[in-house]
Amino acid sequence: MTDWINFPNATVAARPHAPADEMRAVRIWLWIVAAMVFAMVVVGGATRLTESGLSITEWKPVTGALPPTNETAWAVEFEKYKQIPQYRELFPDMDLARFKVIYAWEWGHRLLGRLIGLAFALPLAWFWLRRRLGGELTLKLVGVLALGALQGVVGWWMVASGLVHRVEVAQERLAIHLLLASLTLAALVWIATGLKPRADERAPDGLKRLASIFIALLLAQIGFGALVAGLRAGLTFNTWPLMDGKFLPAAGDLLAMAPWWSNFVDNVLTVQFQHRMAAYLVAALAIVVAFAARTERAAGRSIALALVVLSQVVLGIVTLLLRVPLWAGLAHQALAMVVLWLAVASRRKMG
Repeated sequence: MTDWINFPNATVAARPHAPADEMRAVRIWLWIVAAMVFAMVVVGGATRLTESGLSITEWKPVTGALPPTNETAWAVEFEKYKQIPQYRELFPDMDLARFKVIYAWEWGHRLLGRLIGLAFALPLAWFWLRRRLGGELTLKLVGVLALGALQGVVGWWMVASGLVHRVEVAQERLAIHLLLASLTLAALVWIATGLKPRADERAPDGLKRLASIFIALLLAQIGFGALVAGLRAGLTFNTWPLMDGKFLPAAGDLLAMAPWWSNFVDNVLTVQFQHRMAAYLVAALAIVVAFAARTERAAGRSIALALVVLSQVVLGIVTLLLRVPLWAGLAHQALAMVVLWLAVASRRKMG
């Protein structure tokens, strides 16, 4: 992705002089897994927006793949949910029918994670045994597999934060969870894009640096968005372009908490403000990249990316003004992943 982050440099062939059709199979596999990760992020967003993420209060990586199969088992799971603060403080009138709905979202999210693990690990082993992959590429793909395993652990770490003293998961853990998913998606797109034979664009170093900085800023913005979601900050200050009647809130309000750095994670005003300001920076940089690429082969891709980014800004504003309805929140999160996908693929093709 960037020269200094050293994301997988997948221009290298699976092995010396590997036939193009062999690499095509590897590329298709990686694109399928990338699409599954994309779906995982969207389902995760739905799980969060429907307050479903704490419905399963235990982490059972193997046996948890099966949902309750009878009314007795459902009653047991419901009783476990009744022991956590979210039920007691937010949904004390929830019945079993409603619990089954939120349980289905969380179970589906976890099941998709398990399926992604299998869809990546089993073909990886098959390609390796058939010598389709060189040593360098194999190590990088194993790194992606490890990143996916870490994502599972972080997912439970996130859920555990909402089971004792809170009615929701900790927003900073939610941000880490989403950023790991985003990095996994970015790595898959980077590798798959690099495996396709192509003429070297030889884009100028300055353009490549701009495109890399854009990706870094975009990842930061995705993290800011997760903080907004975790704090439900999108339900406050639902006006645009002003926040509480001001474009720039008072410094005393932005830094009202002590220590000062906690405002960037815990202060609803500051968290929403930094997400807004980062959105403007992302949009501006997308336009700068498109302008810088106007005479290069990347021109069309860069212009398309800028247009998608501007659409995402508009969608974010609409989502805020409507107070985050489910459809808008999901569309906003999904489009963020589309922007990331396009940005990484475009940067990778620059060489």
